[in-house]
Amino acid sequence: MHQLILGGARSGKSRLAEQRALQLAEHSGGPLFYLATATAGDDEMAERIAHHRQRRSDQWQLLEEPLTLIDTLRANDGSGHVILVDCLTLWLSNCLHHQCWQAQRDSLLQGLANLRSQVIFVSNEVGSGVVPLGQLSRQFVDESGFLHQALAQQCQQVTLTVAGLPLELKQP
Repeated sequence: MHQLILGGARSGKSRLAEQRALQLAEHSGGPLFYLATATAGDDEMAERIAHHRQRRSDQWQLLEEPLTLIDTLRANDGSGHVILVDCLTLWLSNCLHHQCWQAQRDSLLQGLANLRSQVIFVSNEVGSGVVPLGQLSRQFVDESGFLHQALAQQCQQVTLTVAGLPLELKQP
């Protein structure tokens, strides 16, 4: 089963995803992976990454991949494996910056159905605000929305997190 957990900044989406991943790994008995897409481009981001690492127990195996998400998912795929991907919007930003977005998005969407692992995707819901003024910002919001729609079709569970509370949009 694959899940998509959406929410705004500081909505509690990562904490919810971590709780669900721990429960799934406990039930399956398989390994537990945290696939981080962030890169520490400045001190503030480095602090955010450190905070996320401190919050996790030692049972997590850390994978870091800012671009080729499906390749890393495939390399760590297996029955009973649980992989938490945090977060898709940082991955989108990285791919837009490196001008590989369409190829990487298409690879993920085409390869997801073949994964045996239980994958939980975390992403920022950015489409609830006003349309941004800048072209790159509009592209980011548009591509994020299209990605979320496509993943929601393939995921068996979709959750919107607001103020630390999960709102189930799609359930298995």
